Amino acid sequence: MSLDIFRLDGRVALVTGSSRGLGLAMAQALAGVGTSVVINSRGAGDAQLAAQAIAESTGSQTLALAADVTQAEEVEALIRETLAAFGRIDVVVNNAGMNLRKPLEDVSDEEWDAMQNLLLRAPFLCCRAVAPYMKAAGYGRVINVSSMIGQVGLGGRSAYCSAKGGLIQLTRTLALEWAPYGITVNALCPGPFATELSRPAMDDPKTNRFILDRIPLGRWGAPRELAGAILFLASDASSYMTGSCLTVDGGWTAA
Repeated sequence: MSLDIFRLDGRVALVTGSSRGLGLAMAQALAGVGTSVVINSRGAGDAQLAAQAIAESTGSQTLALAADVTQAEEVEALIRETLAAFGRIDVVVNNAGMNLRKPLEDVSDEEWDAMQNLLLRAPFLCCRAVAPYMKAAGYGRVINVSSMIGQVGLGGRSAYCSAKGGLIQLTRTLALEWAPYGITVNALCPGPFATELSRPAMDDPKTNRFILDRIPLGRWGAPRELAGAILFLASDASSYMTGSCLTVDGGWTAA
């Protein structure tokens, strides 16, 4: 079997929340195999810097588009602008995220709503907006970035776990709805990765030790270690896989 099944030449991918962290690493990986990539962030400047860096390092086309993916009208504009620039959209990676570490009784209404809006409503909006185009094309790869703690619980993370668990169920349901149209929908479930969002946990000795003690591989993941997983889910290598969760967590959920 040729490794060409992992190539994505001529394809177009939109990665939300891709100006930094895991989103940036995944966008970089997709561009590295020939994908034209749309870099999205709420801040236009951040998106532009990331898009320029990826284009220079890979030679692939990139486009920076600022949008708040919790807002339906901005999501619809994001899809329209992607289509206007490239004429197609083959891959959507719903990655934009945030974190909250608090006991449930300390979570405010506003904090709860913000977590659900970004982690669950935003993927719903992006999926709904892109559906007509992927259905008309008879092809699509939707990758919802959930989390290992969308599958197992973790104290102090009720809002996050609830939203990420809901995203897994959205993934499974859309996989059933869209399979007749040649669209696959899968969830990528990362474990503890060393990113800016994880810095508070990494810098706290007690929290860091708690996490490391639960990872059989004994370390935080590096963002580049998601490259293989995202390329698999976005490419023809995963053509017979839909409604599944691909977990990359250093072995945490195996325990």
